[in-house]
Amino acid sequence: MAPLLAVGITATVLPALAPAQASAAEPLKRFENQKPAWHRCDAQMPAAFQCATIKVPMDYSRPGSKTLDLAISRMKTSVPGKRHGAILLNPGGPGGEGLDMPVMMKESMPKNVREQYDLIGFDPRGVGRSSPVTCGLTDAEQNTEHPYRSQTFSRDVKWARTVADKCRARNGDKLAYITTRNTARDMDVIRAVLGEKKLSYLGYSYGTYLGAVYAQMFPGRTDRFVLDSAVDPARVWRGMIQVWAEGTEPAFTRWTTWTAQHHTTYKLGDTPAKVKKAFWDLVARADRDPVDFHGRKLTGDDIRASLRPEFFSPKSAAEAVVELKKAADGRPVPHRSPAADDGTGPRRFAAAAAPADNSGAVFWTVVCGDTAAWSHDPEQYRRDAIRDKAKYPLYGDFGSNITPCAFWGKPAEPVTKIDNRVGVLTVQNQWDPQTPLTSGLGMHHALKGSRMVYVEGGEGHGVYSDDPRSCANRTVNAYLSTGRLPARDVTCEAPGRRSPGVNQHILPTPQRTPGAPRF
Repeated sequence: MAPLLAVGITATVLPALAPAQASAAEPLKRFENQKPAWHRCDAQMPAAFQCATIKVPMDYSRPGSKTLDLAISRMKTSVPGKRHGAILLNPGGPGGEGLDMPVMMKESMPKNVREQYDLIGFDPRGVGRSSPVTCGLTDAEQNTEHPYRSQTFSRDVKWARTVADKCRARNGDKLAYITTRNTARDMDVIRAVLGEKKLSYLGYSYGTYLGAVYAQMFPGRTDRFVLDSAVDPARVWRGMIQVWAEGTEPAFTRWTTWTAQHHTTYKLGDTPAKVKKAFWDLVARADRDPVDFHGRKLTGDDIRASLRPEFFSPKSAAEAVVELKKAADGRPVPHRSPAADDGTGPRRFAAAAAPADNSGAVFWTVVCGDTAAWSHDPEQYRRDAIRDKAKYPLYGDFGSNITPCAFWGKPAEPVTKIDNRVGVLTVQNQWDPQTPLTSGLGMHHALKGSRMVYVEGGEGHGVYSDDPRSCANRTVNAYLSTGRLPARDVTCEAPGRRSPGVNQHILPTPQRTPGAPRF
């Protein structure tokens, strides 16, 4: 399952902790007062890219008990006289490593923004170099996409139970504390260790939820926050898996229209209905006789799962369907050549050898451990998968089928309700496959003091980048430079978005006046 997407501590922290835990404030000082032993991260990386490891409590209600290692990094790019502070960076997940984010973002941020900040990265607790979690999962057990079929449902239940059992067996009491709320607390320890009164932040995908939880727990320490491609906090977490099915249907409708208009190129049908039929005929054919595609035998279920994100970019999806049809007909299909690495882009930091299942193990640990809103009745998942396969044919059964969370333990804390008025900037593409527009709107609605930059016609997951054509960059950079939110929500058009005759308003264009938290 792709990362979603792609998440304090003195006495004032203790809106985040129960009142009975106030006595824990003093022991927390030893974590806040750490002096990191900064060193060059890697001989192959820039000398300015420095790493360190600090300690954080495993359980913040018992800070004198067990600790976890937290790997942090920095690039001190700020300029004296221009320095605003430190900006913490998160790439998403749950399970995404963020230690190399300062190197990546140094290439994306313009100089006038970069000069104001020390760029700070970290591997969240349980991830990469930060006391990594492993469940000892096999490759097969790491396959998270399970279509619903009555004859295989018992195997799906067995898979879900096995993953949960293995995670408990391998991690003991640590498992309950790898959560978004605890990662937010870790962020506040990082803030204190860096000597900052407030924290600025840029988070993508799952990182938007992490940032929103921090803002909810520590509103007085939240500075300039940018949340790019947002999780809907009201859907955490089963609903965020299900939203992939809901968000794909309008993208699929848009694809059929676009592809019909390009019938002379793709020959999949000259009307949307014919294009739709061509796709579903291919799925049915692959279910009868799996398609040999570059040495892999693809069933109809495989095609539905692999093409789900493709439909958010009509051209890419049309090309993929054409290639699959050729393969089904026994015609040769050339390999798509990956883009060549010319060596000019930022070098990725070679992380320490984390367990092979680390990313997947953290994904389930967080999404199951954050909230109790998971049924423990396997038959509920069966009913939901049958219902949603009919409602959202492309992916509904995948999104609603049983997961390891059905057999997880009780969460250590309630889920965080996001309803604050902290001023943050959210950024959203219209056609985002991982956090669809409805999800981004949900976050914007929950953050009552937020403003949104909405990229109409924008495709892909993640908006703010070094792409000079990005219409969102100007607003994001202005906010990071000045701390001033736009007076109202901003709508801009993705470059080259218009195709004659294509309905660009299948989902609503945000219309909002200042102070009105709904569309």
